[in-house]
Amino acid sequence: MKIRAGYDIAFECAQNVTMVVLLSVHPSREKDLVTPQRIELPPGVAARQGLDPFGNVWTRLLAPAGRLEIRTDFLINDSGLPDEVAPGAQQCAVHDLPDDVLPFLYGSRYCDTQKLSDLAWSLFGPVIDGWERVHAICDYVHNRIQFGYHNARCDRTASEGHLEQAGVCRDFAHLAVTLCRCMNIPARYCTGYLGDIGVPKDPAPMDFSAWFEVFLDGRWFTFDARHNVPRIGRIVIARGRDAADVAISTQFGNAWLTRFGVVTEEVESREYEAAA
Repeated sequence: MKIRAGYDIAFECAQNVTMVVLLSVHPSREKDLVTPQRIELPPGVAARQGLDPFGNVWTRLLAPAGRLEIRTDFLINDSGLPDEVAPGAQQCAVHDLPDDVLPFLYGSRYCDTQKLSDLAWSLFGPVIDGWERVHAICDYVHNRIQFGYHNARCDRTASEGHLEQAGVCRDFAHLAVTLCRCMNIPARYCTGYLGDIGVPKDPAPMDFSAWFEVFLDGRWFTFDARHNVPRIGRIVIARGRDAADVAISTQFGNAWLTRFGVVTEEVESREYEAAA
């Protein structure tokens, strides 16, 4: 299947502002691109790209005072399969974890493991380790937090989300990641496109989504505590320890987000070409 994806974002800048944005498809999905993915910037705004320590593509630019518009629109191949389910996947002993996986056991800015460790062991210690334990954590988080865009808050930690029982997709992911790490299961935060493919259409405006991955049986598996069912058509943009590592934009000055539109939908190539 083919998916059309993209965004139309605008900032209002009080003065010239250096910005770093994570708005490109993750390198692991570049091979699936059917059309080029180009970040469109206003004339005269130069940008350069590179990779951060987690392998995500960053774009650095100097935004001029006034309105800055950033757009992209592309077509990508997708398997059309839902997230993999592997009930027999086993948890790895901490001593045997690869060096590059170990950091995803540590606490981080929004994943305050020290505050939730006792709770995690009391709830999930009796559960069979591995896949079943992660599944139990997803069930718990899914039922614990009430989703609502009006509940969004950019500085909410996992323990605060647990206490407040409200949030958006990033809060579901932060709490699930934190509880997994408390149980010695490496977990990393993911952000990207997730359209309503294979499920009833959500009437709320499309947004980037957050989910997480855990390391079992020597590889990474996708989980989503907000939706709590396997989904079709995820397009990863970035992975990190938590949302602080994968912010769509980091501004070094005053810049306010004034428009934020995201599209993700299944299409036929001919439909896309006609629309383009």
